[in-house]
Amino acid sequence: MAAQPGPGIPPGSEADGTDEVADLFRALGRQIKVARERAGLSQKELGDRIGYGEETISSVERARRTPQPELLLAVDHLLDCGGLLASAAEDVERAKTRRRVRHPEWFRDYARLEAEAVELCYFANQAVPGLFQTQEYARAVFASRQPFFDEETIEHRVTARMARQELMTRWPPPTVSAIIQEGILRQPFGGAAVRRGQLEQLLRLGRLRHVELQVMPTASEDHAGMGGPFTLLTPKGKPQVAYLEVQHFSRLITDAEEVRVLAAKHGSIRGQALTPRESLRLLEKMLGDL
Repeated sequence: MAAQPGPGIPPGSEADGTDEVADLFRALGRQIKVARERAGLSQKELGDRIGYGEETISSVERARRTPQPELLLAVDHLLDCGGLLASAAEDVERAKTRRRVRHPEWFRDYARLEAEAVELCYFANQAVPGLFQTQEYARAVFASRQPFFDEETIEHRVTARMARQELMTRWPPPTVSAIIQEGILRQPFGGAAVRRGQLEQLLRLGRLRHVELQVMPTASEDHAGMGGPFTLLTPKGKPQVAYLEVQHFSRLITDAEEVRVLAAKHGSIRGQALTPRESLRLLEKMLGDL
């Protein structure tokens, strides 16, 4: 019987036959460590000089985290590696493509439909919707998960989420309507810097012609979304579906009546939320107050 991937190991990782990618990352990690020690630097000292944390340097050296091309270039330049690490940057990009996370099995049906979407409608009251998240915010989301993900799985999930965001900039883009609870935007999730970057990202996306971003104000006395977050998705040439996810349980809804009810609910929430113009002004004020 063939061995099955263990818990927390997504398809496309070493357990799925991409050991050569892991070998590359291990080799680069060892080379960074040798160059660092030759220069007489600690992991913290190296990280401070190139703008990375000590934990990142440690994880890269131990092959627990992907050695990003930017880091390789910075180390090569600082430690005078003669292009040894810099020349591997393209290899890493190709390896990342081969190793790119395959979504967890329970999410794949939705991911396939999302890739075909001509319209997406979100109501979010727990976290910023995935297609709107910055890399740092997404990493904080996956790092906060319990049971915990290991570092490699976190990086896999972040890579997959960022890859999905290509949907927002393709042509023609889908029509996107997102309603986000105000409390999400005020919570300093991941720290002040992560919150600032996320607010800036929402402002950028909210100004796109195909995106309508609305904030559901905390002070509102009416709220049709008390049942929790949901997504409505219309694939090209197919009926609209809905998607629910809570506490790591998910459900793709295709029943026409259930989808209709959620679509009506989304319409009510849109009417109760701030207008897109008012929402952008609120985001600008939040940034100005930081």
